[in-house]
Amino acid sequence: MFTSVIIPAYNEESRIKDTLDGIKDIEIIDQIVVVDDGSSDGTAKVIENYKSNKLVYAIQNPNQGKGHALEKGLELASKDADIIVFLDADVGVTSSEIAKVIKPVLEGQCDVSIARFKPASKKGGMGFVKRLAKDSVYEMTGVELNATISGQRAFRREVISRFDHMPEGYGVEVGMTIDILKWGYTIKEVMVDMTHNETGRDLSGFIHRGKQYLHIKKIVKQKKREWR
Repeated sequence: MFTSVIIPAYNEESRIKDTLDGIKDIEIIDQIVVVDDGSSDGTAKVIENYKSNKLVYAIQNPNQGKGHALEKGLELASKDADIIVFLDADVGVTSSEIAKVIKPVLEGQCDVSIARFKPASKKGGMGFVKRLAKDSVYEMTGVELNATISGQRAFRREVISRFDHMPEGYGVEVGMTIDILKWGYTIKEVMVDMTHNETGRDLSGFIHRGKQYLHIKKIVKQKKREWR
């Protein structure tokens, strides 16, 4: 089985090397695809200088959003890949935990697996975003999941190939989850010991979560039209 990991990266100069270091020696990972999405810091330079024979990368300008970065990653991923993995660039060395997420798909336990994080170490006010995502997926599919906005996912190739394009903005994970369940595929959540670059309770953190909330509302509205 061949596994390709796709990492969309935007302004992650201080974390992208650690994220790559955490996965480059994992045996079940055959290819690492990084797409720098118009970063304004030194992310692209770190990627260009990184040494690993598993690494393939693209630098796209200007910034086009996570959905487009994932699509570019899928274009670059090996056609031999049986499993496609999405991994966020800001998880640092805890990226090694993605092996736990790949395993259930590798072993045929499910079609898609999603990383479920432990509760955040600091209060970030994410509750209302997570609640909206969880309730929206349940309302549309009847399936209760806790990690609906997690960006760490492993897919059987057949599942990811069903998507003509990736949903836009911060609603990408919720939109994909709804489609996957509606198509009748199975999803398993896997508890991991990963950490994100957490947003705090400051103005930029609240603005970020506000955008997430609006993007999820928009994608759910769109999915309701598509699936009615």
